[in-house]
Amino acid sequence: MFYGVTDLTTFIIGTIFIVLLPGPNSLYVMAVASRHGVAAGYRGACGIFAGDTILMLLAATGTASLLRTTPELFMIIKYAGAAYLAWVGISLLRSALRDWRRRGEAGDAAATAAAAPRAHPFRSALLISLMNPKAILFFVSFFIQFVDPAYAHPGLSFLILGAIVQVCSALYLSALIFGGAYLAAQFRRRRRLAATATGSVGGLFIGFGAKLAGATLS
Repeated sequence: MFYGVTDLTTFIIGTIFIVLLPGPNSLYVMAVASRHGVAAGYRGACGIFAGDTILMLLAATGTASLLRTTPELFMIIKYAGAAYLAWVGISLLRSALRDWRRRGEAGDAAATAAAAPRAHPFRSALLISLMNPKAILFFVSFFIQFVDPAYAHPGLSFLILGAIVQVCSALYLSALIFGGAYLAAQFRRRRRLAATATGSVGGLFIGFGAKLAGATLS
């Protein structure tokens, strides 16, 4: 046992695999980086870090367990989150359609970039992170089971686990951000390829919303 963490190796391995699973958080950060650059990508990543921190605090204090005992609250968060993901997807599809219809020179490309849904990457990523009850249930079912309830300082245990999650997330999102920036350079030369990629991401977000709408507590 390491400072109240019951199985550190298993937690690290599990966290790596969970972080690597594709989802709306990582996809949004990569999409922002590919359209608006590395700085915007990191603003989105900071939103994800903030959202994860809030969810971890809720799990550590037991607040998130209210979702299990209050199905009505779960339904509200679930449908609000699904609607928001679908809205992000529709915005990306509309942007892709504008890109596809535009032709020509650099002036049009600049106008298209300006018209793209910037939507404050930090705020958007924070909302995407928070409005996902499955993420909350992950922290309830996975995160807390590695803390020894008999340990005298559980706050320290949660801090260690939270730091591990954030480090894994930061490394993965950094790879996606720089990968997205590389794609942006390619897309600037291939306008319709960029529109197709944006439309595909939009479709995935609508799919995430539909999947979330059908999520259950089981």
